[in-house]
Amino acid sequence: MRFPPSFLDEIRDRVPISTLIGMRVSFDRKKTNAAKGDFWACCPFHGEKTPSFHCEDRKGRYHCFGCGVTGDHFKFLTDLEGLNFPEAVQRVADMAGVPMPARDAESEKREAERATLHDVMDMAARFFEQQLQSAAGAKARAYLRDRGLSAATQQAFRLGYAPESRNALKEHLASKGATREQIEACGLVYSGEGIAVSYDRFRDRIMFPIEDTRGRVVAFGGRALSPDAPAKYLNSPETELFHKGRMLYNALRARKACQPQGGEPAKAVIAVEGYMDVIALAQAGFAQVVAPMGTALTEDQLELLWRMSPEPVLCFDGDQAGIRAAHRAVDLGLPALKPGKSLRFALLPEGKDPDDLVKADGPQAFHAVLRDARPLADMLWTREASGGVFDTPERRAELEARLREITARIGDENVRRHYAQEMRDRAQQFFGQARRGNQNDNPRGNNRNGFGQNGYGQGGYGQGGYGQRSRGGAPGRLAVSESLARSSLVKSASSTSMPPLRETAILLILINHPRLIDEDFEAMAALDLEHPQLRRLHLAMLDAMAAAHLQDGLEMRQALRAAGHGETIETLEVIVRRARVWTATERAAEEDAREALRQAVHLHQRARTLHKELRAVEAALMDDETGEVFGRLIDIQNEIRKAEAIEALIEGFGIPSGRPAGGF
Repeated sequence: MRFPPSFLDEIRDRVPISTLIGMRVSFDRKKTNAAKGDFWACCPFHGEKTPSFHCEDRKGRYHCFGCGVTGDHFKFLTDLEGLNFPEAVQRVADMAGVPMPARDAESEKREAERATLHDVMDMAARFFEQQLQSAAGAKARAYLRDRGLSAATQQAFRLGYAPESRNALKEHLASKGATREQIEACGLVYSGEGIAVSYDRFRDRIMFPIEDTRGRVVAFGGRALSPDAPAKYLNSPETELFHKGRMLYNALRARKACQPQGGEPAKAVIAVEGYMDVIALAQAGFAQVVAPMGTALTEDQLELLWRMSPEPVLCFDGDQAGIRAAHRAVDLGLPALKPGKSLRFALLPEGKDPDDLVKADGPQAFHAVLRDARPLADMLWTREASGGVFDTPERRAELEARLREITARIGDENVRRHYAQEMRDRAQQFFGQARRGNQNDNPRGNNRNGFGQNGYGQGGYGQGGYGQRSRGGAPGRLAVSESLARSSLVKSASSTSMPPLRETAILLILINHPRLIDEDFEAMAALDLEHPQLRRLHLAMLDAMAAAHLQDGLEMRQALRAAGHGETIETLEVIVRRARVWTATERAAEEDAREALRQAVHLHQRARTLHKELRAVEAALMDDETGEVFGRLIDIQNEIRKAEAIEALIEGFGIPSGRPAGGF
């Protein structure tokens, strides 16, 4: 019996080859990396004591480096168990839960027709390529040149041009022997009821051939050159060859690029929005990039991504539409999470797509976006917790119930359990700061002022700025990375003078959005900063604004670097990235940064005022321990507790532990 290749592809894709082979061998725990779909065992085809038999889920192949056997699912069964090919196919189909196709002449005829349709699509792709290089394609070549695509890149992706004609492609294909039925079946023309004479679907458009995982052209995407075109991008319709929800643009090249090469480790596949983003990133050195077909990511496309790498990176615009798309992807991915199989989310600077970013700032800018990619758990927590007000037990209970309901959707029991614990931990930390303030019932304690060594209690408003507690670190301090510890900003300060996170966030917001300084110059100039090097940076910012009314963050950074503050800025960026204070980063929209600045400045001023009042009361208490002075001490302590609770609830600035409370 002859099986359609599409059927064989489907059952191979549904059954990881490690699952099939794992029923016959025991994988070596030391050499195997299950998270990456990379398995090693002693070869079942020849006797050996050291594992040299290797199978890889992403490729769906096995190979023994000892005896040289190699093959796929069916070859393994025919060679090892002596099954004939139809029996091997039946075995894999049963494992995949896919019914065997009925053998009939009609299905075999359709398979032959599909092969012919592939030929027609390839002829169409060659026609579009030729048209791009013709006189008619001059406008298209100019467009691609303006977009920065080299001739080599255009050839690699087989870019073409559909001329502004209703019949050019149809007549060309007919002259090559393609029938009307074949041309229509490929979706290359508009035809059907109400259309007397079919006509070309793609006209006056840059053409992007869409290939399947075997490198065969199955569809096209067309980008209109005329601004008056009703659709900027137009895709082929669903056909016998093309199912847009089950394919990814550039999947074949990306899958190969994800594989370990030249001693380098495997790369994570990156999903972006459009064809041009994929091509521009490939030209910039990111070959492992794919895109859905102009629609939101589907379950089938997500499975394709996971076959390429265990933790794909989904890249979205940093605007509200991009955030909403990222949240939809969170919901899509949650039920299918498995041990070692998850998603990461990279958010671009608002107003820029990957093409714009690499063109303006080079590949290193996109590398930075990828470095800041956030795990799915972060995206889930931020979505549910940011922006909310949880000032009552009922509201806090509502958040916890919602998180329980969401994590219950995860299919894998172990992953579901860990996610539930992760969300509980984050909720407890998020709400814990206000509760911790009530734990110090003795206002005087061992220290006369009753507020710990720094006058505010460890975890209060002291020199830690935000009262952060990092795992395994001292309370009241920001977790310090090795690179941050080596910076001159930290080295120049004492061990108890880590740059306060709130002050850091305020300055970075002003650096990235200098217009906010102009909006309230007097208040920004009067900022009372605690850290000496931050005070110097603050003065340099004011000097830069006085010398020239800077309008954007790039100008401000250039001015500050020229004044010798480049390393300080880099260190502050490390701090906010580690704390995930996203509104203090370059990607934040100005309106979001403005609101975050308002809240941070208010908290900062309130904390500084309380600090001064506390010192005055402490001094008075040394000489006068009357009830009146002691009562004032209690009042200030209560105000500090209230301020801590407010800070813990304001979006992004409540970070009572090493993990962010979300919102940034």
